[in-house]
Amino acid sequence: MLSLSRRLALSLLTYSTLTCLMANPAQAQAQEFISVKGAGANVREQPSTKATTLWELNDGYPLQVIQRKSDWLQVKDFEATLGWIYAPRTQKVPHMVITAKVANLRAGPTQQHKVVSKLEAQEIVKTLKKSNDWVQVERSNGQQGWIASNLAWGW
Repeated sequence: MLSLSRRLALSLLTYSTLTCLMANPAQAQAQEFISVKGAGANVREQPSTKATTLWELNDGYPLQVIQRKSDWLQVKDFEATLGWIYAPRTQKVPHMVITAKVANLRAGPTQQHKVVSKLEAQEIVKTLKKSNDWVQVERSNGQQGWIASNLAWGW
């Protein structure tokens, strides 16, 4: 459970982000995504290496960019949790995080295609191609297949 001071800090961070977006509606429309480059990237409360680390993310984890401040990006994850990440620790390689409890990895982009494997909640997959409501993805072990896009978050 988050301490009162941490909840207050997160609330203020959320308020400042919403204020910025209301002041610039065009920014609210644009959805820029990045993914983590390498293992052990820290997401912090403020855009500083001295700020408290909120969580640590591994290679490929997708994040939505909310705003930029110097070499820092304010980002949110699939649960809409906000934080700051050092921009050089990110990349423009599309990835998705599985948001369903379990997602069928299929041989093709329909429910009629054979299930080749199961993906677990919060597994990170690289996005290869999109087709209608389906996404072709690649697991960290190199296995490829298709998932329904509503079972994952990212780009």
